[in-house]
Order: sequence, then C-alpha cells, then structure tokens
Amino acid sequence: MTSQVDQSEAVDGSDGRDEQSGPVPPGGVQPRRAKPVRRLDRVIIRFAGDSGDGMQLTGDRFTSETASFGNDLSTLPNFPAEIRAPAGTLPGVSSFQLHFADHDILTPGDAPNVLVAMNPAALKANLGDLPRGAEVIVNTDEFTKRALAKVGWVVDPLGDGSLEAYHLHRVPLTTLTLEALKDSGLARKDAERAKNMFALGLLSWMYHRPTAGTEAFLRSKFAKRPLVAEANVVAFRAGWNFGETTEDFAVSYEIAPAALPVGRYRNISGNLALSYGLVAAGVRSGLPLFLGSYPITPASDILHELSRHKGFGVRTFQAEDEIAGVGAALGASFGGALGVTTTSGPGVALKSEAIGLAVSLELPLVVVDIQRGGPSTGLPTKTEQADLLQAMFGRNGEAPVPVVAPATPAECFDAALEAVRIAVRYRTPVFLLSDGYLANGSEPWRIPEVEELPVIDPQFAVGPNHVLEDGSEVFWPYKRDPLTLARPWAVPGTAGLEHRIGGIEKQDGTGSISYDPANHDLMVRTRQAKVDGIEVAPLVVDDPDGDARVLVLGWGSTYGPIAAAVRRVRADGGRVAQAHLRNLNPFPANLGAVLKGYDRVIVPEMNLGQLALLLRAKYLVDAQSYNQVRGLPFKAAQLADMLFAAIGTLDGDESDD
Repeated sequence: MTSQVDQSEAVDGSDGRDEQSGPVPPGGVQPRRAKPVRRLDRVIIRFAGDSGDGMQLTGDRFTSETASFGNDLSTLPNFPAEIRAPAGTLPGVSSFQLHFADHDILTPGDAPNVLVAMNPAALKANLGDLPRGAEVIVNTDEFTKRALAKVGWVVDPLGDGSLEAYHLHRVPLTTLTLEALKDSGLARKDAERAKNMFALGLLSWMYHRPTAGTEAFLRSKFAKRPLVAEANVVAFRAGWNFGETTEDFAVSYEIAPAALPVGRYRNISGNLALSYGLVAAGVRSGLPLFLGSYPITPASDILHELSRHKGFGVRTFQAEDEIAGVGAALGASFGGALGVTTTSGPGVALKSEAIGLAVSLELPLVVVDIQRGGPSTGLPTKTEQADLLQAMFGRNGEAPVPVVAPATPAECFDAALEAVRIAVRYRTPVFLLSDGYLANGSEPWRIPEVEELPVIDPQFAVGPNHVLEDGSEVFWPYKRDPLTLARPWAVPGTAGLEHRIGGIEKQDGTGSISYDPANHDLMVRTRQAKVDGIEVAPLVVDDPDGDARVLVLGWGSTYGPIAAAVRRVRADGGRVAQAHLRNLNPFPANLGAVLKGYDRVIVPEMNLGQLALLLRAKYLVDAQSYNQVRGLPFKAAQLADMLFAAIGTLDGDESDD
C-alpha cells in the first residue's frame, strides 16, 4: 500500500545525483569504481513474492524515492485477499508494479521490463507478462525442489534453458542478506525478513534512486525496535553495494526527472487523495466532517486516514456494521455536519435503504464506493467498475442520486470536492465511485494552494421562509430554492425552525406527512428534476483535427489505458477522438450532441457494459461495449488494437461505398 509519509518536493530541475561520481550511495561512501550508465526514458519494474515477503512495502519505498526524484510515475499494487495466503503457492503471490519516466505517462504499464521474483511462484505467476529481453532477477535460494513442486515445475527453469529469452540474474538474496546481517544480533528468521530491503537496495543502485529517504523511513518505522531498524538499513546498503561491485550487473540506468508543471508535488494514492479532498471540503464549507464507516477492502484506508485529522474538525466513527455507519452519517448531516460514509459494493447493498431515506429527507450525504470485483464477496482485492447501475438504481422507489467518478488517483481529491459541492448545494446524497485500481495506485500530485479550492456555502436556514395568508411568518422545511430546487437545511436547535423528518412521503412545502397521490407524483418528479438540473461541466472531447469518425468514451479508472491507447493509435496515423465522463448522473448537457457527432462510439468498461446500456437508453445511439472483468485494468496495447480494428472497419466500409 502507499506510504503515508509525505514525499513532497519542489520541482527545481535537480536530478538528485552527484554530477562527478554518479548516484550517491547509502551512507555517503563513494563507489569503488564507475560502471557504464545507460539513459532510458522510462522503465516498468515489478516486485513479486509471497504476501509475507514485503513486496508492497518494497514497491512503495521505491515509488516514494522515485517521486522525490521528480519522475512521473504510476503504480499497480496486486495482492491476495487472504491475510496470509499459503506460502510458495501461485494464489499467494503479491506484486507491485511501478512505471516511471522522464515524461508524462498514463498507466502502470502493460508489461514489466524488470521482474524481481523472490520465489518460483512469483516467477511462474508473472512469466507470461514478460516481453523478450526483460531483466529477471530471481532469489536462487528459494528455488528448492519442494518450492518448485508447489507450482508444478518438475525441472528448475533457471537451468533448463526455458528463460533464454530474458536477461536472467541469479542472485542468492537470502544468503547475501544473512551474510550482511551476521553481526546484527537478530535470529536467522528475523534476519531473513530483510531480504526485500536487499532487493530494494539493488534496484535503487540499478536505477539511481535516492536512498536517504528510505533509510530515514526504516528508522522511523522500526523506532521501537532499533535492532530491526538497523538490520534493514544494513541490508538495504548491502544490496546497493552488491549492485556496484558484482560483475553480473555491468550497467546501471538513469531516467531523468520529468518536466512536470512548476509546483510542489507528492506521491499520492487514490484513497489518500480522496481523504484529503474530504478534509479540504470540510474546511472550505466550514462544516465539521463526520465519517460513519465499517471497515471493508479496499475502502478501509480512508477511515484510517481521516481518523488522523481531528485537528481539522474531522470525527470518525467505526460502526458495528454498514447500516449503522450510514445511519450515523445521515444523522450527522441532519445535525448540520458534513456526513460521509465509505464502503465497497457489498456495503452499498446494505446501505441502500438509508440512502433512500437520505433521498427522501433531502439532506447532504456523500457515499464513497471503492468498487471491487463481485458479486457477493467476489474478489476483495481486485478492481472492477461494476457498481454503476447499483449506484444509479439500487434503491426502492424513484430515488435519483448524483454520481461522480474520478479518472486517476490524484483526481480523487477533486472528485471528493465535487461530490461535496453537489451534496451541499442541492441537498442530496451523492455517490462517489472510485475503484481498487485508483484506491491503491499512486502518481505525482501537485499540491494545490488552499485559495485555489472552491468555496462551498452550506447556506443554513436562519429564520422563517414563508408567509401565510394571515400574514404570519413560518418555516416550511420543504419550500425550495427556485434555482436549485434544494430544500432548506435547518440545524436542529435553531429557534423557530422546528420540523419533523422521516421516511414517509412529505407534503410539498410544509413537510407534513402526506398520502395524497398528486403530491407524491409532484415530489417524485421534483426530486428527479433537482438531480437533472445539477450544474456540471460540459464534456470535453479530445479530437485534435476534428475529423475522427470513432469516439472512445470512458469513465473512472479506464482513463489511463484509454488515453495511452489513443496516443498509440495517433502515433501510427490513426484518427480517433477521446472523451471521459466524471459526472455520470446527471450527464453533461452536451453529451448527446457529442455522441451524435461520431460514426462509432466505443465504451471500454471493466464490467459487462453498464455505461453503454445507459447511453443507448438515454440517447438512442449504438454505443458499442468493449468489456473485461478480470480484476485487472485494461492494457493499452489491447485497447489500441481494438481501436485500430474499429477505424479499419469504418475505412473499409467507406472504400466499399
């Protein structure tokens, strides 16, 4: 998972290297000799091992140092759902992929250039993704007959020639780590655990990553266990020095910092960005932020993070179940706070009745759904975007709810602000649909100035808002703002604004219980009109020459793979337009015109065509789905191939005419 340590750096053009002697080694000791340095524009590295091998921590530390160096980056953590899957087995493999470059990148990459495999299972699970010529670093100490048998290998692949297509580096990581720590005072088992830091040191040497931050992190993380802290630092330095001195690694690589827009940056995951966005929304609205939540993968990190920010008026409540979590959040909204609840797909199902109550009460509520593979428990640690229809329609009765979906990990910050803006201004629950790919992935984020953030005015009711025929002034809890159709938000305890709430239908204006058929029809249509009338930004279409016949339209985390695929198609002369939706309910006002402007509309989704279904129903266009539900994001290459085929089909039809 992404570290919470702030890795913010000013972009000043520095590349973190000693210009005369190359990368500065751990501890400041100069290298014994210089090795050739090869410059690259980008690289994709995947760390893989058992779920207990610390691959997420290793990848996170490499990512943090890469962010501080100034590269653009994108990550893809991938780990089992079990707390500790069977060691040495394929289901137990945990991996962390990092793509970093000297230019703007959009995805964690389709295939790794470098694989670090801590055991046979890690090698076998990832071998199919490797391109020819990839660097493969294996921990030879783990390639025992028993470990090979666990994954179905009768013959050791390190010696049978089956890996000739790759640059294979046989490194006894465990042995080298134990040798480096022989005087550490740790037991053998504890010392072995530092082998991931040895691997991290080796990769840090190979790619000229800064080292001081990792050493400081290790000493901080294990501050209460100084022997463990120093052992990890020693192993990290030993890995760095091994790379410098061994003949097996003859070349190191350099990827220059990216030319990011000037500003102050930090590496940020989607869940962390979303948490910060909620805190910022609380500050900009002047409302205390209340989170009512029940832990669920992959949303729990938001609960953990928000619990750290009491200084910003944040209060977190870990409820006994999903229903209690959303009920508490809705109660907080009634009391004048910014109510938020976080969950994933199974939790949304449990919260549905209370969300319908929020629709009826017309109170602000933000429902954060970090989507994962389903149905039921499904794939808890894998990504999917199959909750769109549940967010749109998963309640009894006519209960319309706005839906917002971020496109990148960093954009989760802006999406949180947008969800709160809509909830507060229009007095409605709002769905914020992120997913596991965005939640756990990370990228550089330019830290905004507070003054750049929108002001969100709750406009609480302060007095009577209606005059009766006899001239007396009263408060009507369902008298609406003519512009937004929002009802007043009256904080309990405000003199003269006493009123009742509940799930039974209300009389328009007075808020009294009503079973009148005409009134119910009016209230249902009014609630729908309120959502339909929400002001959202128009859809922006990327069509450089304005002559593309194919439009690829996406939402949520498909943005990166789609944009990367579009780049490939255009680089080869193909003409294709791209657009991406952040607001899924209501749709942007110009969406219908955009769709009708292209001969073919293709909608890639990590579901079986949910957005495409909505587009076909609302706009009567032949939106064509391109779908996968594998628990993994799309690869840019597969989307590019699909787009080339779509363009070719249209061009072929034109030539036949």
